[in-house]
Amino acid sequence: MKRVFIPVADAASLAEGQGRTVMAGNRALALFRCEGEFLAVDDECTHKGASLGAGLVRGARVACPLHGWEFDLRTGACLSCPGRPLRAYATRVVDGQVEVAVETSEAE
Repeated sequence: MKRVFIPVADAASLAEGQGRTVMAGNRALALFRCEGEFLAVDDECTHKGASLGAGLVRGARVACPLHGWEFDLRTGACLSCPGRPLRAYATRVVDGQVEVAVETSEAE
């Protein structure tokens, strides 16, 4: 496996406290701008699979729009059910583009 950064959004297009679903290769991720940084986690809630990109953001937490499960956007920890975390992804901004680190195989 190899870690690569994939551009997913224009940094200026995401306001503070806002989130959206983005694609990084074939992965749907939820990208947020929280407390001055960009945070990315798997887009699918571990409870019932709802999209977290449309969730309610409070600080560095997001609440699932379907049943309200809360997740820590920095770590992916599920605050509602600790055994059901999300995967969190490293982000960076390069030339105004938000990039997310994903694992790929050499064959991809």
